[in-house]
Amino acid sequence: MKIFLDTANLDEIKKYAEMGIVDGVTTNPTLVAKEGANLKEYTLKICEMVDGDISAEVIATDYEGIVKEGREIAKWHKNVVVKIPFIPEGVKAIKTLSSEGIKINCTLIFSANQALLAAKAGAYIVSPFAGRIDDMGQDSMQTIAEIRQIFDNYGIECQILFASTRHPRHVVDAATMGCDICTMPAGVLEKMFKHPLTDKGLTQFLSDWEAVKDKQ
Repeated sequence: MKIFLDTANLDEIKKYAEMGIVDGVTTNPTLVAKEGANLKEYTLKICEMVDGDISAEVIATDYEGIVKEGREIAKWHKNVVVKIPFIPEGVKAIKTLSSEGIKINCTLIFSANQALLAAKAGAYIVSPFAGRIDDMGQDSMQTIAEIRQIFDNYGIECQILFASTRHPRHVVDAATMGCDICTMPAGVLEKMFKHPLTDKGLTQFLSDWEAVKDKQ
């Protein structure tokens, strides 16, 4: 499973990209706005750090506007994936843009029905928002399982990106459910490193070394 960072913070991206564990990045207008930056400028900087899919989202919500923005965003860099929300005008735009060879990440997916329609329109990635599905009192894992089974049943070549990741357990869920990608905030990725037994073991190793090093 590929690991993406869901951020526009260049320091966070650089830190984990240098470890060799980041396969791509997802951004959105809100994340970029928090950094006080220009979307194109930031996207290009991210592309310099990570050689993988970098999602950049359109702002328009009408077909003509989405297509226009999508074509422009796709020209920025070979690794840029155009992020389009799952709305009827968006699905229509996905059909047009994907037919032109532009890779699309269809975002704001909350059901298997939506994922199926986005994939049929030509989406390269569909992004079900697991955390938000759970917030609605529904079972996100069931939704993910349904999408995976439908895609497998019919050989649909569209990647499933587990989004709205809230904690490390979600990452394990994404992997065990067969998601192709899991995108997460840097805070969740940081927690994946931690385990009390690792800390305890390291402390013990260092203590043992201190006790014997002077006898070497």
